[in-house]
Amino acid sequence: MTILLLGGNGLLGHNVLRQLLQRGHKVHVLVRNPRSLHASAKAGNESLLTVFTGSLLDDTVLQEAAEGCDAIVNCAGVTDMSLLHYEDYLPVNQDLCSRLVQLMNQKGITRLVHTSTANTIGYGTLATPANEQMPMQPPFTRSFYALSKRGGEGVLLAASAQHPEWHVVIVNPGFMVGAFDTKPSSGQLLLTAYRKPFMPVPKGGKSFIHVADAAVAIANAITMGRNGSRYLLTGENLTLQQFYRIQAQVCGYRQCLLPLPNWLLAVAGRLGDLLRLFGLKTQLSLRNVRQLMVCEYYENRSAVVHLSMPQTPIPQAIDDFYSWYLHYKRTE
Repeated sequence: MTILLLGGNGLLGHNVLRQLLQRGHKVHVLVRNPRSLHASAKAGNESLLTVFTGSLLDDTVLQEAAEGCDAIVNCAGVTDMSLLHYEDYLPVNQDLCSRLVQLMNQKGITRLVHTSTANTIGYGTLATPANEQMPMQPPFTRSFYALSKRGGEGVLLAASAQHPEWHVVIVNPGFMVGAFDTKPSSGQLLLTAYRKPFMPVPKGGKSFIHVADAAVAIANAITMGRNGSRYLLTGENLTLQQFYRIQAQVCGYRQCLLPLPNWLLAVAGRLGDLLRLFGLKTQLSLRNVRQLMVCEYYENRSAVVHLSMPQTPIPQAIDDFYSWYLHYKRTE
């Protein structure tokens, strides 16, 4: 196929790009800066890749990039937790979805895989992890990012219902770890604790997944899965303390983890709220720190069965992150 890839220069986007090229698909990727595409993600298949330069919010550029495409894979998203207003997230996380539906109608494209987030789905417990049927719940019902992503899902689910002949699949990744984290994004969680003798850690937890597994599921979802369905791309359910212990073992260092009480996180969050009140951008806010207090545990059975998603152990994901990132820092 010929596939339009949006958000191809992020952690997930790089891995999806690599996966699509390795399968022999022609890929149209739209980025603001072509230099943001790391050469190693092209996997020696540059002849299959066409790079379009511009903003994905520019309809003219978007239509040019979509010309001749059979499918769209949307990995784009605004995730910056320091943004002050809900409206800051809407152009990419929600409004773009409406424009993609219009684009599909205009270009006769019938296949779309859209990346959302696990946080639009309610989390469960270690004994009973949540599936795709769980409704969204606090603290994510107050997250500007999660709410904007849920809005985008609503647009696409409505379009899939209106077009039963289409193949629209939504994927909901958990916390992704692995190679090609150039910013870094999720890798910042790993780097924050790297080789520190003492590490304060919130009491919450996440569902961690190797980003390469998520990329395989997304590439599969172009032809697999059901129209109008959501699939949790999640992996191992771990507390942050457990995750950091695994990282210390993988990287070969000792570390003393210091559990942070929730009341202290709440005080820090309120201080961040005060700074944001004066227009100062900071990721610190009560809305954000509350997300570090809960254990976001999910199951991945539906993605494993319907999207043939692999399940790589998290120690391998951590090792792959550092193997790639440390080499990247030496060569950039």
